Amino acid sequence: MRDVLEDLVGWWRAGETVGMGTVVATWRSAPRPAGASMLVGPDGTAVGSVSGGCVEGAVYEEAKDVVASGTPTLERYGVSDDDAFAVGLTCGGILDVYVEKVDRESFPELGDIADSVAAHEPVCTVTVVKGAQDRLGHRLVIWNDRTSGTLGSQRLDDAVTADARGMLAAGRTATMTYGHDGERRGDELTLFVSSFAPPARMVVFGAIDFAAAVARVGAFLGYRVTVCDARPVFATKRRFPDAHEVVVEWPHSYLRTEVDAGRIDERTVLCVLTHDPKFDVPLLEVALDLDVAYVGAMGSRRTHDERLDRLREAGLTDAQLAKLSSPIGLNLGARTPEETAISIAAEIIAGRWGGTGERLTGASGPIHATAER
Repeated sequence: MRDVLEDLVGWWRAGETVGMGTVVATWRSAPRPAGASMLVGPDGTAVGSVSGGCVEGAVYEEAKDVVASGTPTLERYGVSDDDAFAVGLTCGGILDVYVEKVDRESFPELGDIADSVAAHEPVCTVTVVKGAQDRLGHRLVIWNDRTSGTLGSQRLDDAVTADARGMLAAGRTATMTYGHDGERRGDELTLFVSSFAPPARMVVFGAIDFAAAVARVGAFLGYRVTVCDARPVFATKRRFPDAHEVVVEWPHSYLRTEVDAGRIDERTVLCVLTHDPKFDVPLLEVALDLDVAYVGAMGSRRTHDERLDRLREAGLTDAQLAKLSSPIGLNLGARTPEETAISIAAEIIAGRWGGTGERLTGASGPIHATAER
């Protein structure tokens, strides 16, 4: 829903009724992930996408029907029937789309959710997308310190709140099944948890030209990008216009401060581009002791070997050193800062989704792997 939130809230604040289809589960090579949404506005305008074009027409018509009836539906799209080109996924994937009517009455918390997203406050919605008719469409909105709405049972609300807050902390969006009264081994109810966690962070250490390109690509990928360097003459907003913030501080001190403040989590990526022992060794001593998504360090193979020797002398174990991606990036033959930034981004993406970095031409098996984080 995040990708269509601005349009959805605009119509909602105006008192309009909108049809919304949301991908709640996928199998095989589905083109859009869980959480992708498509709107049908009060004027018939279509906004967003659930499949990159394969089934939008069918979802559009279903959304209009749901707005008219007021009854939500859960539709499955795949390639199992003779009408695959009309309403199926020609890529061979399968996806479940939950279609509902959204207005002020059915979704009174939407304005609060939009405010939380704008303020980078974690919030998630939990919706009953399959089960008994009297529970279908019930919704619970969960923040770290409060909730709103109900799924129809206090015991169910309590169980789901505990589980969903764990998913929210990791920024996960997925379905869960429960019994009618919150039994975790039950499967009478299917709930869709849509997490609106703050953007994952990318911290780039070293105010060099390569860092400017990495910051640009990181922002494009949706990360909240920080550039950090101890040298004020180089660490300026003018040199890094794509970074959300530029910090003048010793890298290891800054990272330790952010860790202590709880602003570094398992989704964070750390790009160490200083390739200067006085900066990167103390920084990596901190970084390689953290549970983060990625730690990469720039440098030649000789620099890498010398860096490993210094880190071992500092007491780091082989297990900690195995977390380090160095030399940083995939072997794309990159030369320029921009090309190098792409190779770094490619390695981060491959690590996030379990990719191998090989060419899809000549490879076999599913194109889309399951995320590890």
